[in-house]
Amino acid sequence: MRAPALHLAAGSLLLTALAGVTAPPAGGAEAAPGASELHGTTVAATRAEAAGIDFGACAEGQDLPGRMQCGTVTVPLDYAQPNGKQIELTVSRVPATRKDPRNSKRKVPRQGALVYNPGGPGATGMYFPLIGMLPEWKRIAAAYDLVGYAPRGVGRSAPLSCQDPKQFSKAPSQSPTYPSPAYKKERIAQAKAYARGCAKRSGGALKHYHSLNNARDLDVLRAALGEKKLTFMGASYGTYFGALYATLFPTHVRRMVFDGPVNPAPEQIWYRNNLDQSAAFEGRWEDLREWIAKHDDVYGLGETPEDVLRSFEKARTRLAAEPAGGKVGPGQLQDAFLMAGYYDDYWPGRAQALSAYLKGDPKPLIDIAGPQAEAAAEEENSGAVYTAVECNDGPWPTDFRVWDRDNTRLAWKAPFETWDNVWLNLPCAYWPVPRQEPLDVRTGPGELPPTLILAAERDAATPYRGALELRGRLSGSVLVTEEDSGTHGIAGGPNACVNGHVDAYLLEGRLPLRRADAACDAHPEPKPGAPRSGGHASAGSRGLGAPAPLTGRGTAPDVNKSA
Repeated sequence: MRAPALHLAAGSLLLTALAGVTAPPAGGAEAAPGASELHGTTVAATRAEAAGIDFGACAEGQDLPGRMQCGTVTVPLDYAQPNGKQIELTVSRVPATRKDPRNSKRKVPRQGALVYNPGGPGATGMYFPLIGMLPEWKRIAAAYDLVGYAPRGVGRSAPLSCQDPKQFSKAPSQSPTYPSPAYKKERIAQAKAYARGCAKRSGGALKHYHSLNNARDLDVLRAALGEKKLTFMGASYGTYFGALYATLFPTHVRRMVFDGPVNPAPEQIWYRNNLDQSAAFEGRWEDLREWIAKHDDVYGLGETPEDVLRSFEKARTRLAAEPAGGKVGPGQLQDAFLMAGYYDDYWPGRAQALSAYLKGDPKPLIDIAGPQAEAAAEEENSGAVYTAVECNDGPWPTDFRVWDRDNTRLAWKAPFETWDNVWLNLPCAYWPVPRQEPLDVRTGPGELPPTLILAAERDAATPYRGALELRGRLSGSVLVTEEDSGTHGIAGGPNACVNGHVDAYLLEGRLPLRRADAACDAHPEPKPGAPRSGGHASAGSRGLGAPAPLTGRGTAPDVNKSA
């Protein structure tokens, strides 16, 4: 359905608008790379602007408390063929409240739509608009329509699948820190089978699920929302295709926030970024063990990080011999503690579960680490999109000997996550469709409005070097660093300093003084004992729509954790 306000005039409006669209460049050697897709984006955006989005009640499972509305926007599967096959992306919205939370008698002016993406690849942003009910977001929710969406392939947006969800979550599973040649051979076979499954279940459409098309989809969504210029917040992977958008469509940008940035350098996409990520998680694992050791009087897992590591390995050994509840093995334990590498809100719960298990009570560990059958279909879909996007986005080594050499070296100094990261991404070595050439993200002085970059200094999922790289590539951007912190995604979290910079930028267009980089002290460490429910409600939080790490191992990617 289309927006009623444009129903009568849509036909003539569309024809008039398309008459002014520049024809695509001639084909052959003279056509600039991506010229056909750029023309296709213009055509699709013009259509979307005429049609709008017919917002109404959300589908079952998405109609949560608040005023959230849902609709769809139509985009081409292939932007080089804008009149070819079309797909629908689902969109959610909570209109601006216009209520000043600091003065109930004052109405604030609406500033348009704030579009958000939580990362992944493979995460949905459909629940993002509900964040306006939280205190940290009320000022932004007053001024902006909060808009989330499910990117192509995710949820109801032309969903991708690579295997039967019933086969996705296999538990218990092993997770050897130093895999044997036999285990490597087994995982190679599984990666090949998974890649074949992606091609079989998706057909010729598979090659069109990549970051460049995600950036193009974002421009069509902008137009469908009636926005002449885009206000966007991307977390984690959302920063990467947000940066692509800034490079492709700089004149369409109003304001952009990049929270927990991916390193956008073309040579990093994606093989080298994953190596850097594995190395960074080792440091974050050390942070967690230091914190647990500091609270040995609560958890009894050891007085030093080395003692805590021995307790963890003791649990792995026990679980390998006898899985907890028949479904939590070393693989599930690893996944649970990997999440603590993303968010320190998880530290108390993980430490308590490990402590209880070693003292004879497996229930807390089963509760946090056990697979959930009801989530299998969503997790399989998320994993399929993750794999398709990362494999399609750029070149990967096609010889396992390269992976084996690089990761064997890395695992000696960073054993915590290195090999699990290999198994997650190994289908890309055997990917059956052509790859994209990564775009050189870069804007010159005056080409792009000033943008805001947020990063935690010890973020493992997107190491801090990526924030520095992005700042250097987007002219006029300013970086706000949360020092000595490793939480992944810091906007709207517990750090008032960070939130102050976000509010000033989004509400007033104001960047730190003299547009120089700024620093914020770390937010307080979590207190031992019961974990805070729901985390800290950061925009990058898994609780806002980004899927929790995939607990399924076996033939599927292990953990949806690129960003």
